[in-house]
Amino acid sequence: MQAIDVALDVTRADQVNALGFCIGGTLLASAIAVQRTNDEDKVASLTLLTTMLDFSDTGEIGLLVDEKSVASREAAIGNGGVMYGKELALTFASLRANDLIWPYVVNSYLKGQAPAAFDLLYWNSDSTNLPGPMFCWYVRNTYLENNLREPGKTIQCDIRVDLSMIDMPTYVYASHDDHIVPWRTAYATTELVGGDVTFVLGASGHIAGVINPPAKKKRNYRTGGDLGADADHWLSTAQSVPGSWWPHWTAWLGEQAGAQAKARRRLGNKRYQRIEAAPGRYVKTKAEQLA
Repeated sequence: MQAIDVALDVTRADQVNALGFCIGGTLLASAIAVQRTNDEDKVASLTLLTTMLDFSDTGEIGLLVDEKSVASREAAIGNGGVMYGKELALTFASLRANDLIWPYVVNSYLKGQAPAAFDLLYWNSDSTNLPGPMFCWYVRNTYLENNLREPGKTIQCDIRVDLSMIDMPTYVYASHDDHIVPWRTAYATTELVGGDVTFVLGASGHIAGVINPPAKKKRNYRTGGDLGADADHWLSTAQSVPGSWWPHWTAWLGEQAGAQAKARRRLGNKRYQRIEAAPGRYVKTKAEQLA
């Protein structure tokens, strides 16, 4: 919510078009639901990329979450401490061990070969530490008990969160082969938010399906199916379009945005000054130094 306020202050716009990816989408949707309950109208449109709001089917990672494991975390870091990013990264890598662990063991350890540069996996290894209390609350209320989807079941910022309060146009994207956010689970968002919804199903997985520049002319996406409770019915009625989903989203976003403005020569404003040139010091900090 503070990021939205800063963006509005710097740009002097009336509203923002907000986008969230994965857990960022879950947090963003929660924040907007809180704002709308408080009659704040700061978001013109919402885009959710490979995001779960309904955790009925969480795929393989759900097998690692049970009452005993969550209670253990709560006892260890629920009142303070950190959930280290490198531990989370190992957990996600273990879900696709044949792709993300064993080839590197064989090629690096056994054959002495340096791994080839792979931009998506480099991003994948950019792990983030999480506050312990936040992590414990999140896992219990989403993966374990699926409370977020129930109106008023979770309290955030002293507000009983109801996702149906999200009444602006929403663009929901899912990846067909996503092993972290199963596409049918992402589709369930269409039944939870209150505004007009556009659902798009891309090809490939959690990251590669999203990061698919049009110039590559790779893969395809599906759109235009009959929205309703049945994800498979939507799939059977949707049309397949070759190439990246980006142009489709760009056209949709253009309908939600205001008039175009000239690019700013200087970033920030008097209240919010630019800190340093992009990408900043953060990307040069080794993960082990953050742990």
